[in-house]
Amino acid sequence: MLAACAGTNPGDRATPAPAIKSPARGAARPNIVVLFADDAGYSDFGFQPNAMEDMRGLTPHIDSIADEGAVFRAFYMSACVCSPSRAGLMTGRYQQRFGHEKNIPPGYMKGGMALEEATIADRLRGAGYETGLVGKWHLGYPDPYHPNERGFDWFMGCLQGSRPYLEMEEPTPHRVLLRDRTPTPEGGYVTDRFGDAAVEFIQEEREAPFFLFVSFTAPHGPLQPRPGDVDLPELASIEKKRRRNYAGLVKAMDDNVGKILTALERAGIAEETVVLFTNDNGGQTQTAAVNKPLRGRKGQLYEGGIRVPAALRWPGVVAPGTVVEAPAISLDLTPTFLAAAGSAPEPGDELDGLDLTAALRGEAGGPLAQRSLYWRRSGSEGPIAARRGRWKLLWNDRAEDPELFDLANDVAESRDVAGDHPEVVAQLMAELEGYEAGLIEPLWR
Repeated sequence: MLAACAGTNPGDRATPAPAIKSPARGAARPNIVVLFADDAGYSDFGFQPNAMEDMRGLTPHIDSIADEGAVFRAFYMSACVCSPSRAGLMTGRYQQRFGHEKNIPPGYMKGGMALEEATIADRLRGAGYETGLVGKWHLGYPDPYHPNERGFDWFMGCLQGSRPYLEMEEPTPHRVLLRDRTPTPEGGYVTDRFGDAAVEFIQEEREAPFFLFVSFTAPHGPLQPRPGDVDLPELASIEKKRRRNYAGLVKAMDDNVGKILTALERAGIAEETVVLFTNDNGGQTQTAAVNKPLRGRKGQLYEGGIRVPAALRWPGVVAPGTVVEAPAISLDLTPTFLAAAGSAPEPGDELDGLDLTAALRGEAGGPLAQRSLYWRRSGSEGPIAARRGRWKLLWNDRAEDPELFDLANDVAESRDVAGDHPEVVAQLMAELEGYEAGLIEPLWR
């Protein structure tokens, strides 16, 4: 097992987050909805302080989650590409522990997300929740890895990492939209179909609370906006065609987020539901996403590849206008949601995240601000990074010296200050050694 866990120093073990039996003024066992974008830019949502001008006004429904709850200023995914980031989020553990370090190749039939790893859906279902997944899976194609076998009672989506938004003449088995295991006919814009499926799940009569993971493919390529959308005034004014098409994907996603939020209101459960919006990895600038002021993009361990927009609404627990400054990571969602559900990890689970509830209530400091976070891509010879407080160590090329950045003063990672702080470099290098000691090599290339 990994020697250094998030929230600990090397050699320590993660402490299971305590259960919260009755969050202050909030529903004791709230519903939980995760709205997950794909490849979106850090600056491409209106609620971001550095939002791009051409995106302001295009994401009112996503922005409303931030307005009515908390915004994270330094929220990270545990990976810089799609499938590993999902494996980390789903399990609450660094995915390199179980070899899920690279994207699962299309058509790969030798495995998927390790079967011995419990998912957040497994854990919440064990706590009495009904569970649903809408959209992209990308965690394994063989039947034992199917969402219905990984804790989700209800599934409507595709198994592969992307597909066209428009109708396919001959959809492949992993790109066709499935209802559980049954292929559905082509027809309709895919982002709209995902929104409709999420609404259907919300409208079902049930006696138990639910967990719904809505995994949009938008705005991942191909850049196929809804027919007619690019002629709308707010999109037509965007000069560059690629950026205009990308913005169309974001707008369609926001429209469907609005559809989902409205469904919660009409069902009378909006006040009893936690809603999180975030993105699976850094923005893909090659498809017109913008990550300013961050350096880098999807596939890199610079901030632009791993830091993502995130906002969370939790009525009765999170005050509108809350800002979480301390670094948080997708691995934190499992202990946070378990706490909200009145549950907790089992003593031997060795989760890598921390319960975010105290930070969401506005409490500063504590273990969240003191821990280290780690990243690795491409195995023991690939890039590796660590963040502790203001400091970020990045060892992009192991044949060269590592770089050190002071994120408090240089979020753009424009100046390497390793030579000025050799003691910080030594500390973080030692932590990385402990972290890497418990990892295994990627299971697929």
